Amino acid sequence: MHPRTVSSSTARLAPLAAAVVLCSTSCTRESHARVATDSARVTTVTTAAGDVAADTTHHAAAAAAGARVPNEMGRIPVLMYHLVGDHESSWGRERGNFRRDLALLYERGYRPVNMVDVLDRKIDLPAGLSPVVFTFDDASPSQFRYIERDGQLVIDSSSALGIWLDFAKSHPGWGNKAVFCMLPAAAAGHAFFGEKNIEGQKSAWRFRKVQQLAAMGFELCDHTLWHAQLNKYSDAVVQEQIARGLMAIDSAVPGYRVRSFALPLGIWPKNRALAKSGSWTDPKTGKTVRYDFDAVFEVSGYPVPSPYSPSFNPLSVQRVKVTGNSLANVLDRLDRTGERYISDGNAAVVAHRQ
Repeated sequence: MHPRTVSSSTARLAPLAAAVVLCSTSCTRESHARVATDSARVTTVTTAAGDVAADTTHHAAAAAAGARVPNEMGRIPVLMYHLVGDHESSWGRERGNFRRDLALLYERGYRPVNMVDVLDRKIDLPAGLSPVVFTFDDASPSQFRYIERDGQLVIDSSSALGIWLDFAKSHPGWGNKAVFCMLPAAAAGHAFFGEKNIEGQKSAWRFRKVQQLAAMGFELCDHTLWHAQLNKYSDAVVQEQIARGLMAIDSAVPGYRVRSFALPLGIWPKNRALAKSGSWTDPKTGKTVRYDFDAVFEVSGYPVPSPYSPSFNPLSVQRVKVTGNSLANVLDRLDRTGERYISDGNAAVVAHRQ
C-alpha cells in the first residue's frame, strides 16, 4: 500500500494510513498541469488518418480529465459481463455494444483496474481519471476463444478478449486489467473458456488460456466448480465447490493467489461466512485445501465506495449488470451526484471534493 498523509479532519481513516485533502480550484489547476504532462508523454507521430483521429481523441480526453476536480473518496463502478456475442440478452452483451462500452468509458475518463488494486489501495491513475473494474463471469468461449491459424493458436478478435486487446492498441492507458471469475467444470463449454469442440474450442487449450490471462496481467477469480447455487447445499458441499474451483486455478497456474470469489447467481450460502473462508479435504488424496478471500462479488447493485471510505465492504462488492443503457445511466448518475471517484494523480494524498 502506498503511504499517504493523514489529516486531523479524517481521523477515522487513520487505520488506513490515509487522509483526505479537500480540493477546489487549486486541485483543478494541478490536475491540468499533470494531464498536460501525461498527454505530451504519449503523443505519437501521426502518419495516417486513423492515427490522427486516435491522437485527437486522446488529447480531447486528456483536456476533459484536467477539468475534473479530484475526489478519491468517490464511488467506483464494478461491471459485470457474461456472454459477449451476436445478440443482446439478459446475460449477454452484443459485441458491438461491448465495443461501445469500452469507448464510452474511455471518453468519459475511466481506466480499468483490477480488484486487487482497489483492495490494496493502489489505484495509480493520472489526475482527472477514474477507475473501473470489469468482471467476466462463467468462463465462456465468448470471452476468450482461440483460432488455429497456420499451426498457431491466436486469440479470436471477435471474442471479448480479442475486442479488448484491439481497443487497447489505439487507446493509451487502457491496460490489461479485468477480473475473470471462472468455472473449471460447468456445462456447455463453461469450463475454462471451452471444451469438447464447443465453439471450436478444444479441452486441451483450457489451462493455456488461464495461464495466458494471468501472464497478461488480468486477475483470476473463483466462481465455484460448476456454478452451484450455494443456498441449496450443505456446508460441506459449499466448501467443496469453492475449494475445487480454487484447486483448478492452481492446477493451471501453480501458486497463484486467488483473492476474490463471485457468488453464483449472487446467492449466498446458508452459512454466509463460508463464502469468504473454509476448507475441503480431498477423500482420494487426503489433501486439505483452504481458502480465504479478500473480496466477494455479488450481482446487481450500485458502484462501490472508495477503499478509503469506512463504508467500503470488500466482502459485499455489488456490481453493475451491463445491459441496455445501464452503463451510461450509472456513469451519468455518478457525475450528476458528484459521487464519482476521480484521481488526483498523487499516490501520497487522498483527495476529497468539498
